[in-house]
Amino acid sequence: MTSPGIDAPSTDAWHALPGRGAWLAALGGATLLFPLGFPVFFISRSTDIVSPWLAVPVAAIVGAAVGAWVAVKRHRRTRWRLDDRGFAVRRGNWWQSETHVPISRVQHLDLKRGPLERSAGLSTLVVHTAGTRMASVSVSGLDADDAERLRERLATQVDHDDAL
Repeated sequence: MTSPGIDAPSTDAWHALPGRGAWLAALGGATLLFPLGFPVFFISRSTDIVSPWLAVPVAAIVGAAVGAWVAVKRHRRTRWRLDDRGFAVRRGNWWQSETHVPISRVQHLDLKRGPLERSAGLSTLVVHTAGTRMASVSVSGLDADDAERLRERLATQVDHDDAL
């Protein structure tokens, strides 16, 4: 299953990430805020308001749930676009960010697939740009077929621009 318009000429259509990647985003978000239980342990020990045996598991569960919820929302609001000018990624609802990589700035492209991404048929596309070693744009949760086509089309556009 692919997103419409990847092989089409320049369009301004933004493409959403596949919904099946939301559980991976939730897993990552949950592990990010799960450690919230550690500071709660010290706070509950020093204040004696509530037992650490109750506060720590509740804080860890609440932290994991909030982290998963935020990650799923972010996943659902991530869009990408490839046109003749370059590759763009849009993230966020309240705090929006849009990153545009012109074709002339693309240095090389990587596809990453961990075991969980492979099991869901997903990939992470990394577009390395001219500049510092930290200059790259990464999009996790792309459909594996879409990621392959994006990499090939970006590489073809880069080669075409280099020939001119």
